[in-house]
Amino acid sequence: MTGIKGALNVRRTAAVVAILLLAATFAWVRPGLSPARASTHTMAAQQSSSLAHKLAQARTATAKYVTNLSRAKKDGYLNPNISDFDVRKPAILVYEKTSNGMQLGALEWVFPSMPTKPTLPHATYGFFPAACHYKDGTFTPADAESDCPTKSPSSGSAFNFWHPPLYTLHVWIWYPNPDGLYSSTNRLVNPFTSKM
Repeated sequence: MTGIKGALNVRRTAAVVAILLLAATFAWVRPGLSPARASTHTMAAQQSSSLAHKLAQARTATAKYVTNLSRAKKDGYLNPNISDFDVRKPAILVYEKTSNGMQLGALEWVFPSMPTKPTLPHATYGFFPAACHYKDGTFTPADAESDCPTKSPSSGSAFNFWHPPLYTLHVWIWYPNPDGLYSSTNRLVNPFTSKM
């Protein structure tokens, strides 16, 4: 008799465990979500978690430059030696002039062609045509370096460098951007020529 009661208790326990496991399996699926949508929802959550982790890495790596432009210059930004995407090593640091000095706003990477493998979840890219850049930050479009005036047509500043057409990735992790994390521009940032 004890053996039968024991077997029944084991079966009852197994049935309860099976029901709990089944309930737990479906508990994460929001009501109204099909299994396919639930899978997409889960994948989006994983991408969000991955993005948060990568942004944390980027912030940790660039925190020393937030209000220290001279340190960024000393460490080689703009950094032409960066040839591949590494979230901890942006090629360019984008600064905003504030009443308290210079404030890091965005990290930027440049690519000679549109990246074929994902850099960051849901990343969007900008395009920058070939241009001549000048010491004061002004630039003018030009197909070749030989076409660059020695001084900026708009400001008279000395020539600095020329670049071919580039695809850009901006990540606004140090300054808010109402147009999104990956926007190429930020309407909250004053143009470099504005008076503070």
